[in-house]
Amino acid sequence: MFVNLFVAIPDNHAGSKPSDFFSGSTQSIGWAVAHGAVALVIHTELGLLLAVMVIGIVARALSIGRRALTTWVVLGALFTIGAGFNGASFLDYNKDVSSFVMTALALAALLCFMVVVYVPWETKASTPTEEPRLNVPGAN
Repeated sequence: MFVNLFVAIPDNHAGSKPSDFFSGSTQSIGWAVAHGAVALVIHTELGLLLAVMVIGIVARALSIGRRALTTWVVLGALFTIGAGFNGASFLDYNKDVSSFVMTALALAALLCFMVVVYVPWETKASTPTEEPRLNVPGAN
C-alpha cells in the first residue's frame, strides 16, 4: 500500500506499456529492482521471494499428501502468483485497478494460508505406540 500511495512510477521506463505482457513485465521488474525507489525495490523483491516460497510450500503440501491441506495451499499459491502478475501489470500500465486486484488477491492468499495454519488437520486421536525394541540375540 505504501508503494501505491507514496512512490511515483514514471510513465516511460523499461517495460512500460508493452505489446507483450511477459517480456514487458520482465523488463518492468528489472527496472523496478535496478532503478526504483527503495520502497519499490523492497516490495518487488519481497514479491519475487513470495513466489519462490509458495512453490516450495506447494511441494511440501503435496509430499504430506492430505487433500484438503493441499487444496488450500494450492489455492493460496495461485492467489499469490495472481497478485504478482497484477503487480507486474501495475508496473507496466500504471493502472490503479491492477493495484486493487493485487491487494484483493494478496488478501485471499493470506486467508487461505490462515486456514492452513489455524485449522487442525489431525482428525484421529493419537494413540500411544509401543517403543521399538532391538532384536538382540540372547537378550530378553
